[in-house]
Amino acid sequence: MILSAHVCKTSLHACLFLPDKGVAMSSRLIRFVLALTLVGALSLVGAGAQDASKGFAAPPGKMVMWAFGQPKYWQLQIDDYFKANPSEVQGVTAEVVATKGEEEVRQKTMLALASQTWDDMADVVSTFPVSMQAMAEAGVLLDLTSYLEPFKDKFVAGTYDQLSYKGRLWALPRSLRPQLLFYNKEIFDKYNIDPKQMSTFEGYLEVGRKLKSLSKGQVFLSYEDPGSRTWRYWGRRGLMPQAGARIWDDDGNVVIDKDPGSLKAFQYFDTLHKEGLLYNSIILQPPLYQAMREGKVATFYIGAFYDEFLKANDQDMAGKWRVMAAPVFSGLNLGGAPVVDIVGIIAKPKAPYAELYKRIWYDYNFDSPARQAYTLEVLKLNGPVQNPLSKAMLDEPFWKEADPYYGGQSFKQMEGLGLRNVSKNLRVTTADAEADTIISAELEKYIANAQTMDEAIKNMGIVLRDKIGKAPANLDK
Repeated sequence: MILSAHVCKTSLHACLFLPDKGVAMSSRLIRFVLALTLVGALSLVGAGAQDASKGFAAPPGKMVMWAFGQPKYWQLQIDDYFKANPSEVQGVTAEVVATKGEEEVRQKTMLALASQTWDDMADVVSTFPVSMQAMAEAGVLLDLTSYLEPFKDKFVAGTYDQLSYKGRLWALPRSLRPQLLFYNKEIFDKYNIDPKQMSTFEGYLEVGRKLKSLSKGQVFLSYEDPGSRTWRYWGRRGLMPQAGARIWDDDGNVVIDKDPGSLKAFQYFDTLHKEGLLYNSIILQPPLYQAMREGKVATFYIGAFYDEFLKANDQDMAGKWRVMAAPVFSGLNLGGAPVVDIVGIIAKPKAPYAELYKRIWYDYNFDSPARQAYTLEVLKLNGPVQNPLSKAMLDEPFWKEADPYYGGQSFKQMEGLGLRNVSKNLRVTTADAEADTIISAELEKYIANAQTMDEAIKNMGIVLRDKIGKAPANLDK
């Protein structure tokens, strides 16, 4: 097999195991010699870069993944790896099973653990930090600390922030997507407003006021969701981390109703709401997409994932939208908090597919040609494109290519730039699932004008102390 220098510069693992697709194969010895020659002094990075001479092969059987969101693209990634590495997966099949969400994955896993029915359990599971902590505490996840630590410096800052529990790492990161600001350039051109004014939240507010005034109340700065997604997207993933807010202190005491950062975040949203700058509609639903087409909503302060929803539901608006980094609070200057997509490996007896999945994960993160080929497949299907975690891969021209939907602006590049100077996510504890329900309920009453923001904040503190009391202390500090 003839290997390109480009592949080998990407990673030694790629040179040893993952040749350019379509190149004729030769012996393992030739592969190994070529890899060493081309890479030179590049050292093996961690347990993921195994020696090709060991002839890794997974045991025959079925590797099962439980997923939520859009699992068909995870299945596509697994299938691509199997096709590229047939010698590793002789007699092995893989199935990504769709579930209703994070809670179902956690519940199914914990039930199987309680009954010790390992055959009923997945080998790998999609999860979020709250469920990851619960499963790690129960002993159902493999401790991945020693495997992951050697890669930390190769990834963008913040990649490991939500993988830790009690000082150990319990999940493999698949993506880290920043908070961004999507805006309709056509609206800004019409009213002669410079989008750069939105680089700060103070400027963002002023832009909202201008839009309301100039349009005679017909154009709204953004949206507010009457349900739980206002807390999820504006609060937990948005204003709260950027304001340096806290729900709990390091001892687990409730501080959301007193913390200066929390008050700053809630009061800012209160100003947007009271001044009528937010269009009330359920996000990710047809009525809001229609309002966007009608030019009623000018911006979306939300995670990078919104790109796929824009393209899927407002394709007729191609060329009108642009994207920029999330605004910052003056004086704090913290960028948007990233959202991590993680998977855990189940600690089954002998964990039969743990090594195989680590190799699949390594390929996804360090084999540039394979990652680009997969990304192009996803784009053809109008699927979600996730930027790489690898700093070296992010610097490649592929991740800076123009996107016609954004008028030639590179969305992939902006997503990468959005990971600069990120704020830390709110500390996650095993109490946060219940806490989110409590906080969101008070915000929902506020948005329905059933109480003031001051009353909502006060009630959050009262109910959190009454129903939860204290969250676990911060053991990672």
